[in-house]
Amino acid sequence: MRRILACFLLLVVPLGLVSACKRSPAKKLVVGSKFFTEQVVLAELLAQHVEARTGVPVERKTNLGGTLLIHKAMLAGDLDLYVEYTGTALTAVLGESPQSDSKTTYQRVKDQYARRFGLEVVEPLGFENTFAMVVRSDDAARLHLKNMSDLAPISPRWHAAVGYEFLERPDGFHGWSQAYGLKFAETPRVMDLGLLYRALTQHQADIVAGNSTDGLIEALHLVPLDDDRHYFPPYDAVPVVRRAALEHVPQLRAALAELAGKISAEDMRRLNAAVDADQRDVKTVVREFRQTKGL
Repeated sequence: MRRILACFLLLVVPLGLVSACKRSPAKKLVVGSKFFTEQVVLAELLAQHVEARTGVPVERKTNLGGTLLIHKAMLAGDLDLYVEYTGTALTAVLGESPQSDSKTTYQRVKDQYARRFGLEVVEPLGFENTFAMVVRSDDAARLHLKNMSDLAPISPRWHAAVGYEFLERPDGFHGWSQAYGLKFAETPRVMDLGLLYRALTQHQADIVAGNSTDGLIEALHLVPLDDDRHYFPPYDAVPVVRRAALEHVPQLRAALAELAGKISAEDMRRLNAAVDADQRDVKTVVREFRQTKGL
């Protein structure tokens, strides 16, 4: 009898009322990050700010891996937004030659991401995170190391350590060592980015490929060498967002626009140091930063 009654109700209830009872899909956004501290911090910054401005819950998927893995997740719709670096997007994703001009690089990445992938590159956050070739301070003082070109006479005796992505990408180790005429004692040791500075301080390597905004560089009294031949392209930090997400959450575009130009390189170094050196909670560090910036 219950089945008969249910069928009868379905027949007599107006179709409009039935459709009105259906639940519309809940809005949610997913933010991702690569596998290093700065990316986790920036993902949390996007998440907190978007939640505050749009009221839409944001799921965090952090420490996912390298550039190409994150890019594939975006194309598959598994992620809605993350922070990329323009020079990385140009060389590692688009497969194009490095360009020295920041605005040209940004515009090229923005145009090609929209045309080829349906992804929107919004305004830069305000800082650049370039590769930093880092040495111990005592070696820098003893050997008078200031520029990357100063490495040429000593590189045959030195050992390098790098992340996997830096070893493989077109703007990475091989191009850099050729540009500066460097021949190291052996093939660079490849390790997780979080272990590079420990390897340097423990004399397991003489030079490592870090990032210019890493908080541990100053905390551990290390020295980044100047790229005096301007090998590395610009690496401005830019949020990348799926076009579908912008349509799904109309307030998202304005929320991201509020972050444009809000983070300096020094800001980013302090944020990274608070997490890596001071071992503070990422969410708390980001919340405090947003308050100081009036966000």
